[in-house]
Amino acid sequence: MTTELSPSMNLKDAIEQRCAARSFRSDSIPQAILAEILRLGLRSPSGFNLQPWRFIVVQEQGNKEKLRACAFNQRQVTEAPVVLICCGDRRVNQTDYIESMIKLGKDAGGVNDAFADYMRSAIPQLFEHHPCFESMEAWTNRHTMLAVAHLMIVAKSFGVDTCPIEGFVSAQVKEGFNIPTEVDVCCLLPMGYAAEPFKLYGGRFGIEQVCYGESFGESFQV
Repeated sequence: MTTELSPSMNLKDAIEQRCAARSFRSDSIPQAILAEILRLGLRSPSGFNLQPWRFIVVQEQGNKEKLRACAFNQRQVTEAPVVLICCGDRRVNQTDYIESMIKLGKDAGGVNDAFADYMRSAIPQLFEHHPCFESMEAWTNRHTMLAVAHLMIVAKSFGVDTCPIEGFVSAQVKEGFNIPTEVDVCCLLPMGYAAEPFKLYGGRFGIEQVCYGESFGESFQV
């Protein structure tokens, strides 16, 4: 039987209905659905298209138990059929990686020779002077979490719930899952189908409280 790959809800509904699952049923995510969630989630933007995100897809129960021990015994880690260890790779500033990204862009028709030369010059300067971030880890975390947000919305559009977790001991996760020194763990993302107790909507501050007009603190009206 072929798995239907069309989302079960539209983008607006997926955004409005997404919330962090407190608990998960044991139902597995069809592999075709999981692959499509990952494929679409990885369409997330990144600076110079460097795509520093890396995801360890944990599905074996023994590995989820090991991960739960690194995450303050949070039950979602072992209840969910899939848990992503979401990482940012600081090695994307290396020349060979930049060249692989340029080749990817050329093969896709999105990078010409002039733009390739610009990237070879501009990317090292960005990471040398880092005008808009304090550290390489801050930059990779920023872009990885953009991808995580994409993944959560895409997952919800297929009826798959998620629970972003930042409560974990990074050193333990890195040791337990052979994560290189230059790769940082940004969050854990259990994925599956929510079970009771369902988390109620906690509300969001309004536009008038968090959006400013032209300058920080200035009133913004729509």
